[in-house]
Order: sequence, then C-alpha cells, then structure tokens
Amino acid sequence: MDAKTDNKTGTLTVGNKNYDLPIYNGTVGPDVIDIAKLYGQAGIFTYDPGFTSTASCESKITYIDGDEGVLMYRGYPIEQLAEHGDFLETCYLLLYGELPTPSQKADFDYRVTRHTMVHEQMSRFFQGFRRDAHPMAVMTGSIGALSAFYHDSTDISDPHQRMVASIRMIAKVPTLAAMAYKYSVGQPFVYPKNELDYASNFLHMCFAVPAEEYKPNPVLARAMDRIFILHADHEQNASTSTVRLAGSSGANPFACIAAGCACLWGPAHGGANEAALNMLAEIGSVDRIPEFVKRAKDKNDPFRLMGFGHRVYKNYDPRAKIMQKTCHEVLSELGIKDDPLLDVAMELEKIALHDEYFIEKKLYPNIDFYSGITLKAMGFPTTMFTVLFAVARTVGWIAQWKEMIEDPKQKIGRPRQLYTGETRRDYIPISRRK
Repeated sequence: MDAKTDNKTGTLTVGNKNYDLPIYNGTVGPDVIDIAKLYGQAGIFTYDPGFTSTASCESKITYIDGDEGVLMYRGYPIEQLAEHGDFLETCYLLLYGELPTPSQKADFDYRVTRHTMVHEQMSRFFQGFRRDAHPMAVMTGSIGALSAFYHDSTDISDPHQRMVASIRMIAKVPTLAAMAYKYSVGQPFVYPKNELDYASNFLHMCFAVPAEEYKPNPVLARAMDRIFILHADHEQNASTSTVRLAGSSGANPFACIAAGCACLWGPAHGGANEAALNMLAEIGSVDRIPEFVKRAKDKNDPFRLMGFGHRVYKNYDPRAKIMQKTCHEVLSELGIKDDPLLDVAMELEKIALHDEYFIEKKLYPNIDFYSGITLKAMGFPTTMFTVLFAVARTVGWIAQWKEMIEDPKQKIGRPRQLYTGETRRDYIPISRRK
C-alpha cells in the first residue's frame, strides 16, 4: 500500500499568495505535506535543522510511535519478534517484507551461513591497522574494503547482485567484527563454524582460542540474538539516513554500509551505550549516586545521565523492557555479584524507575543503558559496543538501501540551506590588502 492523498491539500500563505500543497497519509502515523514543488512555485525553502519534522522518504520497513512507545518491523511488534523469533528470521522479514515459511527460513539460514567466511586476503588487510586502533575504525575501513574483494556484486541495477551483496554483508559483517575484536586483543582470528547458529557463531569467533574448546553458553547466545533483533532497524535515524543519502548517488552497497558505520560511531548515536558505561565508571560507587542524581536535576550543571530518555521515545523505550529482562538473565546466568559498575547500574535503575523527577521527565532507562551492562557482563570491552550495534544494524541499513534503490521516485539527495554568509564581494590582490 503506497501513500495516498485522498485529494487532501493544505494551503500555505506566503505574503499575499496562497499555495496548495498535497497532503499524504500513510497506513499509520502522522500525515505529511508534500513540499517538493514549493521552491519552484514560491521561491522559498523550508528550514528544519535535524530534519525532526521532515519525512525524507516513503518506507514500508519500520514504524515508530515515540509517544506510545511502539516499534514495529513490517507491522510486527518488536516485543513479539524478540520473544518468539530469532535474528535471521528478523533479517528475512526486513529484507523480503514477510516472515519466512519453514522452507524459506531453512534456505535463508543456509545462504547466510555459507557466506560467513571472508576472503583470506582480508586477514592480511587487517595487518595494516595499528594494533591499538579502535575496533570501529577497523570496522569502517574493512566494510568499505569489501567492495574491493566482492566487485561481482556491486552493480546496483542488477536485482540478483543486490541480493547477493545483501546476503554477503549480513553474513560477513559479524566475521569482520570478530576479527576487529581479535586484532584489538592480539589473538588469532577464529574462522566461522557452519554448525552454529548466527549468534553462537559470533560468540565463538570472538571468544574461542585455538588452545582449547569453546562452547557458546546458550543463555548468552540467546541474549546476543535478542540484542541483534532489538538493534536491527530503527526507521530513518542518522546512520540509516546516511546510508540512503550515500546510496542515492549510486554508490555500491558496501560503500553505503561503510558510510552508515562511520555515522554510527558518533557518541550521540551508536556510541550511546559506551557513553552510558563510561558514566557509570565516572560515578564509581553506589554511595556517590545521590551526588550525580542531584547534578542531573540541576539545570545549570552540564552533567547528563547517559542511557536515560530517548530523542524519539517520549514514553518507555519498548526495546528497553526486553533488554532489561535479558540483562538480568545474563547477570543471573553468570552469577556476577561483585562488580561495582553493575552495582551502580542496578541502583541507578531503581532510582530512575521510582524517582518523581525521572518519571515526570520520562527519563526512563533506555536500551543503551541495559545493553551496555549486558555486553560488559558478557566479556566485551566498551570499544566493541558500537561494533556490535553495527553488526545488528547492517540488515536494517541493507533493507533501507534496497528499498530506496527499488523506489521509482528515488533521486539523489540534495538538501538546501539557509545561507547567512557574506554577500558578493570582489577579490583584492594580496599586495593591496591591509
């Protein structure tokens, strides 16, 4: 079902002239005003820093209602997908639009599993990075390099090549992520194992060593799978918009995903869970929590509690509820009781859920708060948190990129601006300047 106008229009008055603009309505969510012809008719632009009131595209993939705390992939509530499905099923849903039948699921799992190895020359490519390089720097570079190794799937006009590239990235990005981790800790790369499921295989590549047998803990594997599902897509966020903008120029899919990965690295986006854990380290101990909560309530203090509230969700982040449950399952499974950082996190969670200030401001713990704690408990260093986010979000980026490429209305992205610089002035030779 495409957007419809129902013959509705809105009238914009500029000076003494009126302009009729079409109004489109989607299946759910607010209506949108089509301003595509506004500049041609009225000679003016709209001004929307951060694009907070602008729909940049038409999409059928993900729907968010921030006021009600709703997140759906292709119409399915995130709670149901995380509780009953697995990550590869979610990948299939995002890519193809429907949940797979048993035979479709088996075929999709097989295709992804058989693409998890990367070209052997990629291992030598890693040697060019400094040993202390941030894993996200390594990830961004290595994902971009995939186009140099798999140039037989970079023709974006070929539907078959688009799908091959999609499967390759879903399969190979976890391998690259594990390689980035192994490289950062000075351990040998571990090859994928086809007998393991997606999440278990990833944990195996991260934590196995040649000297001994490693068996993924099923509780941790399930937690990892849920984390991937919860982060798989999130509508037109900064990194997804970056992927679409890069893709609008006709860039190959590997380059577009690398661009999204670079954007994700920002602390205001994918780095939020790392920032939340750094905040917990800054607080240090439970007895210092009141001091920091007081600072958070002080409008004149620049300190902010990371991992609380969300730009889109003005209610409880629906992903956070699932992540909270998963977090406690992992902590219980691992029997972690003496970690001061986790003690601080659990106490801060109690305060945030019961303190009137937090409730009134709707500063609930978000997914970044719980995922940071969970990933730390599982053994990942904070530098890997955004890398894991990139592994999960790759399928969302690909689905959004694929949708954009197949959209007949797609054109190269070209935002305009409100120019406030100098007006015309003439060049003065340097000998005459004072």
